[in-house]
Amino acid sequence: MSTAILEMQGIRKRFGAVVALDDVNLKLKRGEIHGLLGGNGAGKTTLMNVLYGLYKSDAGQILVDGRPIVISSPKNAIDGGIGMVHQQFLQVNQFTVAENIVLGTELKNRPTLSLDAEKQKIKELSEHFGLPLEPDAVIRELPMGIRQRVEILKALYRG
Repeated sequence: MSTAILEMQGIRKRFGAVVALDDVNLKLKRGEIHGLLGGNGAGKTTLMNVLYGLYKSDAGQILVDGRPIVISSPKNAIDGGIGMVHQQFLQVNQFTVAENIVLGTELKNRPTLSLDAEKQKIKELSEHFGLPLEPDAVIRELPMGIRQRVEILKALYRG
């Protein structure tokens, strides 16, 4: 039996008297594709916000590769290999695709970032996942479908 790459166990979240999540369990295994369905107010976004560290759960735990992980911020989530594509795009319209993707990237063990080198990485990543785009394109000039692609690649780029 393979270990889940991500597991949420007994997740609870309240906002005052409103119970948004009540003992929610989710298990994802490598290679699986899932959809999270439900009506407005069902807790889909709240669950993802807990997973990404935007909300703190009131109970439960999150495991990555079978090991408990504390996610108290998006940085913790990213460090744990968890990315999130937001419903509302978090993009700077006058920046290029590459600039938007690398914006906010932590410079681990390096003093500077070479945008040319990062453009090449972005191009390779986009081709690898079948999400073609032009790193030098300006965000405001792109259709919504391509802008969504930028958000997906941003999550993949961060690891």
